Amino acid sequence: MNLYRVSASITAALLAFTVPATAQLATAIVEDVQGKPSGVEFMDYVSPGKVIKLGPKDTIVLGYLKSCWRETITGGTVTVGAEQSTVQSGQMDRTKVPCDSSYGQITEQQQGAVGATVFRSMKPNEPPQPVPGRHLTIYGTSPVVDMKGGGTLVIERIDTPGERHSIVVNRHSLVKGTFYDVSRVRWVLTPGGSYVARLDGRERFFSVHAQAQPQKAIVGRLLRFD
Repeated sequence: MNLYRVSASITAALLAFTVPATAQLATAIVEDVQGKPSGVEFMDYVSPGKVIKLGPKDTIVLGYLKSCWRETITGGTVTVGAEQSTVQSGQMDRTKVPCDSSYGQITEQQQGAVGATVFRSMKPNEPPQPVPGRHLTIYGTSPVVDMKGGGTLVIERIDTPGERHSIVVNRHSLVKGTFYDVSRVRWVLTPGGSYVARLDGRERFFSVHAQAQPQKAIVGRLLRFD
């Protein structure tokens, strides 16, 4: 085998690994759907290049994970981008909402490392404190949890004792078999608090922004374990 063939084989192998990974990198989540748009459903993750065709009265709401744009689009043809959509023959209202843009900046492999942020305590009876580094912040007092199949969900405050929530979530309680909105059980977390969410052996450390309020925008209160 000559050098050209070896180089071509290596290039083809690299493309086989990199192209699917890029195509699967979500940049937005569908927060609401009105009507019957083609190729998209409520709480779908969507990637750049995704084309959504809306009827004249169809409406979708997209929340962008990195740019924190929240778009309400009625009618036309929507093309999903990296940070915002382009729309042809439709109407769009775009507003900036508070969200943690780190979801739009890390790969699936890196997300696992972020979820494993270490907390430490100097004294046995002292609440654990976060080790400096990237951590997740949500901007709504009731998170929407990406649970993928359900399980026992525990959310516990770690900067001060006494606040703990626990529920067994079965698959039938999840949207698309994945998402659970804890506002359904009226869990309201404390603005400014630090928390750990536990799900069947996995942990996600996060904080609630000091000015967090109850809100509809899912992109600002999304909590993922993957």
